[in-house]
Amino acid sequence: MVTSPAIVQLIARDPERGGQIVGTLTLAIFRIPTGLRAWIEDVIVDNESRGMGIGEALVRAALEKAREAGARTVDLTSRPSREAANRLYGRVGFARRETNIYRHDLN
Repeated sequence: MVTSPAIVQLIARDPERGGQIVGTLTLAIFRIPTGLRAWIEDVIVDNESRGMGIGEALVRAALEKAREAGARTVDLTSRPSREAANRLYGRVGFARRETNIYRHDLN
């Protein structure tokens, strides 16, 4: 996945903890018939590092990478129970969409 040209993997490190990884975000950028799409997946911040702006910095960096690539929008999903994450997404400008999400299990 990391070597795919469609994937941008962002990593946050804490210099005060010897450069330890404290957060990651996966940004997928891909072309569909209507244009270039971008999708954020797997925003993860270490429990000890939450509330320090790391998730926001990762999301803002992903938005800039998507903009530079030529994407017009960036999508993501988040469970309602992830209250802090949902507040973060609203704070950086994501708007909740009224949509149905469907899944078909292939197994």
